[in-house]
Amino acid sequence: MAEAFNEKTLSGSKAELYAAVSAEIASVLEGEPNLTARMATVASMLAATFDDFFWTGFYVVDPTKERELVVGPYQGTLGCLRIAFGRGVCGAAAETRATQLVPDVHAFPGHIACDSRSASEIVVPVFDAGGELIAVFDVDSERPAAFDEVDQHWLETILKATFS
Repeated sequence: MAEAFNEKTLSGSKAELYAAVSAEIASVLEGEPNLTARMATVASMLAATFDDFFWTGFYVVDPTKERELVVGPYQGTLGCLRIAFGRGVCGAAAETRATQLVPDVHAFPGHIACDSRSASEIVVPVFDAGGELIAVFDVDSERPAAFDEVDQHWLETILKATFS
């Protein structure tokens, strides 16, 4: 019996997997204007593609609270509900507006342990077409040093194409 198609069954490099899921995300979201639908789709498709993605989702800038993120669409266990700018890895990404690539979350000053199984993390700021920060995209792994420059490049590329 033939195995059903699944990105995890593809042979090839991590970059090739990212290229394939990037094209698929773009195709699925073509013409969809709703921000929540776009975020939910990105989180779902990336989480389904990569085994190391233990928690995958968005923390959205809360327009009613100054300098605070609120949990948005995600895949995984319970996430922190709110994170202040500058606090933890997500808050650092929001504060600096720069990707945070953290091989060992336990060594990151002020790390917030939303789930104690998290060992490494990458958080990418998400900007709208006008360059305003609208969210951060957070991926946690149970494996130390699970993320590298390939992840950073592709996540930044996918998020820019999807939300800018």
